[in-house]
Amino acid sequence: MNASAPSRSRYSATLTGGPLMLPESRRIAALRLQSPTLAEWRQAIGPDNLLQKNSPATAVRLAGLIRDRLDTLPRVAWDIVATGSQEAATQTLLVAALFHSALLADFMHDVLLAHHRRFDNTLSRRAWEPFLADCAARDTGVDVWTSATRAKLWQVIVRILVEARYLDAPRTLRLRTPGVHPDLARLLKSLGENKMIDLLELQPLHARA
Repeated sequence: MNASAPSRSRYSATLTGGPLMLPESRRIAALRLQSPTLAEWRQAIGPDNLLQKNSPATAVRLAGLIRDRLDTLPRVAWDIVATGSQEAATQTLLVAALFHSALLADFMHDVLLAHHRRFDNTLSRRAWEPFLADCAARDTGVDVWTSATRAKLWQVIVRILVEARYLDAPRTLRLRTPGVHPDLARLLKSLGENKMIDLLELQPLHARA
C-alpha cells in the first residue's frame, strides 16, 4: 500500500469487542444454521439469553460481533464452528476474525510471522507500538485511538493468539506453531484461500493485499 496516500478505512478497533469466544460462537453458529427470522434472532439473544450473559446489552453486542465474524465465511464453516472439534472450531473462528479484522491479520503477518522467521521464541511486547505506527501510516484513523484502546487491542490480540495456540500464555508469550486442522484446510483450499493457509502456517505470503 502506498504510504503517501494512507487509507482512512483499513483498520477498525472493533477487535476490542472480544477474543474468539468459542462457547458463545458455537451457540451463535448453531442459531445461524437454523436461518432464524429477525424476530427469532432477537428472541434467542434477548429473552432466551442464548449467550447466558447478565446484561442484555452485552449479549446483543457480542452476538452482533460474532455474527459479523461468521458472516465472513460460508455456511459450511458455521457447521465446523457449531459441531466441529475444539481445535477445528477455534481455528475456524480465528480465520473469521482474520477476515473481519485487518488489524489482526496484519499483526499476524507483520509481527508474528517476523518473529517466527527470526526464530524468536517469545513475542516481544515492544513490537506493539512500532506495529501501530506502521498501521497509522496506512490508515490515519489509528492515530486517534486512545491509549486505553491500544492497550485493549493488545490484550485481545494476545488472548486470540493464546486461544488459537500461537502463544502458550498471556504472561510468557512463548511462540507456538499449530498445524492447520484438515477440515479447515480443505475448506480454505475449496475457497481458493491459499494465502490464508500460508498465514495460519506462518509462511511468507506471496503478495500483500
